[in-house]
Amino acid sequence: MIPVEIIQSKIYLIRGHKVMFDKNLAELYGVTTKRFNEQVKRNVNRFPNDFMFQLTPEEFGDLRSHFATSNITRGGRRYMPYVFTEQGVAMLSSVLNSNRAIEVNIQIMRVFVKLKEAMLSHKDLALKIEQLESKVGRHDQEIRAIFEAIKRLMSTPDEGYKKTKIGFIVNS
Repeated sequence: MIPVEIIQSKIYLIRGHKVMFDKNLAELYGVTTKRFNEQVKRNVNRFPNDFMFQLTPEEFGDLRSHFATSNITRGGRRYMPYVFTEQGVAMLSSVLNSNRAIEVNIQIMRVFVKLKEAMLSHKDLALKIEQLESKVGRHDQEIRAIFEAIKRLMSTPDEGYKKTKIGFIVNS
């Protein structure tokens, strides 16, 4: 079993889609990227543009520093990588027929579902807070301060944010 955190770390947002790179999928399935892409290309009709697409040189260049990939002139990738959406990953199960591929595919699909659920619950909570906030009158500044504090807790902390220690100091 591959830990959920590893799969989650290999999901990226590109062109508004949550996707996984061919190289990462090949690694999870236990095959080389070359063999993985050969299987996909043999079945290319199963992968329309909303299931799989190839990155542009600009997109790949923007992402290169994130992945620490080698330079093309030094023996690295000679083509732009393919990325697979959730539907593309699901379609891979019909292309890759090993037991490992089936198990990995099931795990990946479960991670995609968990990500969707997390996003929906976060949106629902934000919407409920907005609705409650709209009901508060102008004279209720204390309640507004509470809503602001909740919103700050829901957002990511600033770079300069310092954690303070919590607890008691006992003098003997």
